[in-house]
Amino acid sequence: MKLTILCDNNSIIDNYYLAEPALSFLIEDGKEVILFDTGYSDVFVRNAEKMGIDLSKLTKIVFSHGHNDHTKGVENILNLKQEIEVIAHPDVDKEKFYQGLDISMPIKLKDFPSNFKIITTKQPLKISENVWFLGQIKRTVQKVKPLEDDYLYDDSALMYIKDNKISIITGCSHSGICNIIEQAKEISKIDKIDVIIGGFHMLNDPKLNNEVCNYLSSESINIMYPCHCTDLQAKIQLSKVCDVKEVGVGMVIEF
Repeated sequence: MKLTILCDNNSIIDNYYLAEPALSFLIEDGKEVILFDTGYSDVFVRNAEKMGIDLSKLTKIVFSHGHNDHTKGVENILNLKQEIEVIAHPDVDKEKFYQGLDISMPIKLKDFPSNFKIITTKQPLKISENVWFLGQIKRTVQKVKPLEDDYLYDDSALMYIKDNKISIITGCSHSGICNIIEQAKEISKIDKIDVIIGGFHMLNDPKLNNEVCNYLSSESINIMYPCHCTDLQAKIQLSKVCDVKEVGVGMVIEF
């Protein structure tokens, strides 16, 4: 599997791509070309073009959750003509607000063009040879505050399985990064974690940082790529319990 960072808060030195506080990854696994989230604007499209990536080859779009920094950019690719499966939790396009601001998905799934085949599910779903959509994440080991910003039942993630190891790809981890890990292990029946990449929703919350790091210290994780909604202090703390790598637009990670 190959994962390309099309959109993130950060860009990497000497890689002259655009960045914005949003997220979009391109995942290639076998015959499937999967767009995981679509950022906030056309940044991911412009970066893809500069990288020589042909989005007309997309076979699937997966939304991690319905916040507009992960979904609004889809407006820029609704003119694609090929058949594309769109995979998400059923609540992904429900209205969402934060401090009075509407941060919802900009278009309802039912209003997508007819060549976009909508698949909504709360259950785990295999979407390629080695990649799974994790479905609705159970809140098992990490408490999630019942705030309008965080308590999102539609927040999910992806799992990649290879050589009896799992890798996890997250959007924002509103459902709790520890809960996501537990769900991936439960579905796969595998405890060994190779890579975790994505947003961990660890922002200005020392207590949460400690709780997550305490949990992760008992896990066997090869590499973590925290990005998007993971602040510097969280990355520093995470680096004490596992190998933490930088993330930025233009990076390509081979699994």
